[in-house]
Amino acid sequence: MGGKNTRIRVVSSREEISKLNPNERLVHLAFRPSNKDIFSLVENCPRIEVIQLPRSYMATVSKSIEMFLEMQRIQLLEGEVWGHRKDINDYYSIPTSVIEDIKEMKTEGKATEEIQHAVAKENRLNPVMVAYIMAKETIA
Repeated sequence: MGGKNTRIRVVSSREEISKLNPNERLVHLAFRPSNKDIFSLVENCPRIEVIQLPRSYMATVSKSIEMFLEMQRIQLLEGEVWGHRKDINDYYSIPTSVIEDIKEMKTEGKATEEIQHAVAKENRLNPVMVAYIMAKETIA
């Protein structure tokens, strides 16, 4: 991913799942998904690594789906795409400022966990999402 900003594919309805690019790795579901929706998503996007859901939908995810995703090595994260307008763009790009903050803190010698929590709090991101960004971006 290095060079390009990390982008989250925002999916606002189950009808969109079948139309997704099969190479999607990071998907935010802006609707309450059923088990069938999650299975369809994984089937249509075999390279998926992260599924993000708003907090209100996380509680409705079944244990069997959590176990299925764990076995597929797919992270299920709680999170929002603040201020994203789906009518303008299908993707939410992680702001460049987030990457710059991470680089700056790394240069200062801060611990990975400290960076994750500081960046997450400041940018309203899940710390696990920050960890994902740190792992995927080429951050020296």
